[in-house]
Amino acid sequence: MLKFKLLLWAFAQILKRKIRSSADCARYVASKRLVFQIRTASGAGRTFVIEGGAIRSFAGLAANPQFTFSFKDAARGFAILSAKDSQAAFLRALGSKELVISGDFQEVMWFQGLTAFLQPPKIISPYERTAF
Repeated sequence: MLKFKLLLWAFAQILKRKIRSSADCARYVASKRLVFQIRTASGAGRTFVIEGGAIRSFAGLAANPQFTFSFKDAARGFAILSAKDSQAAFLRALGSKELVISGDFQEVMWFQGLTAFLQPPKIISPYERTAF
């Protein structure tokens, strides 16, 4: 449980740093107002608020989040969120019901766009480059 909670707290810190360091990311969140939560089925979790071009997070759950990611338990949540193949792990978890997404799916898609800013830049090898 502690690793899951720490991961959620660290996620907020990483997003804060990315918003400060990336002008594109800052523009992406500039006019957004969003409240969402990531939690376990038993109720442990964290609330995230994006507003005024910044992100804040709080331990505990919100009364009316716009969407919720609910993991079967903390161990599965940690494993899925920290997986190296995160997109595939996320999709597998949805298929196996280890992760349930509820709420406004338009906001979920916007959030997926935000998490794209956290991906490391793709390194193109000399063999992938095209000749001009």
